[in-house]
Amino acid sequence: MEILAIDIGFGFTKASNGSRSLVFKSILGEAKEIQFKGGMLGENTPGENIQIELDGTSYFVGEMAERQSNVRSFTLDQAQFFGSFAKQLALAAAAQMVNSYTPVSLVTGLPIGYYREYKDGLVKLLLGDHKVVLINANGQPEEKVIKISNVRVIPQPFGSLFNLMLNEVGELGNKRYVREKTGVIDIGFKTSDFTVADRMRYSERGSRTTDSGISKAFSIIADKLREKSNVNIELFRLYEAVDQGVIKIRGKEFDLKGITDQVFGQLAKAIASEVDRLWTDDWDIDTIVLTGGGGAVLAKYLQPLISGKVVAVDPATDARLCNVQGYWKFGKHVWSRGVVQPPAQQIPAGSKP
Repeated sequence: MEILAIDIGFGFTKASNGSRSLVFKSILGEAKEIQFKGGMLGENTPGENIQIELDGTSYFVGEMAERQSNVRSFTLDQAQFFGSFAKQLALAAAAQMVNSYTPVSLVTGLPIGYYREYKDGLVKLLLGDHKVVLINANGQPEEKVIKISNVRVIPQPFGSLFNLMLNEVGELGNKRYVREKTGVIDIGFKTSDFTVADRMRYSERGSRTTDSGISKAFSIIADKLREKSNVNIELFRLYEAVDQGVIKIRGKEFDLKGITDQVFGQLAKAIASEVDRLWTDDWDIDTIVLTGGGGAVLAKYLQPLISGKVVAVDPATDARLCNVQGYWKFGKHVWSRGVVQPPAQQIPAGSKP
């Protein structure tokens, strides 16, 4: 049995099998015949050229869809996402990470606000045998049967807590989070999740999901760019530009540093206000964990606005992987505690957040 963790996000899909990790943009595209895949010098990364066939339909996925598809699909609507994207993205990740016919125990997560409505449906969607055809960089098909024998769905922010408290064999390494009251702020692309774990017991009163994710800031940046350039920039094409502080549109460079500082600062103030309102009665929180890809991006804006002890993700690590690595450790804790895995290898694809 293999343990696999998948974090199906609105911005990025992340996966880990304990020995390696994979990240790609949550984009699906119409697949078509192309004469040449990959870099002209032969350089490729595993998340760069994903093409799968599933249920009779062929898809380009992630960066492949962004680069090659005339028709691309990307959504921030939760019903559409879980109805038309989640299965394809999850199986595209699984096909890269596990062998055919190997029994898989899968851990995934949902935002707090979507947990009750979508948990059972997500389990039903992922559980069972799935026939996937994986098209490699040379255009050769490889048929795989992904055998998902067990599925556990947990509230998304607990992934980051499990990542902090469990070690690589699924055992308790840092016991402070078991003894303390911890608040988690998990900022993703579409959503921000807030939760309180009082000695690892979930607090409904202190937990909610809002739409104050990084996409809200990206939408403002895209609007400003449209005013200046008369070009509609898709939100998923702003990741690298915002990270670099500049974007080139039809040969003209537009500086993004000023507008980025402004909108990220505004978003951080909105999130800090939400924290103050939501955790009014939780004045005895010992530690606040700031996590998620958006949490890393907003850390310098948000930390000065939050009262209390704040633990942020190490800037040297990829904050997008905090939840999925915690999911995997939780899977180890549940299904094969104490079994040693090979050293982890990260496979990055795309850029933050």
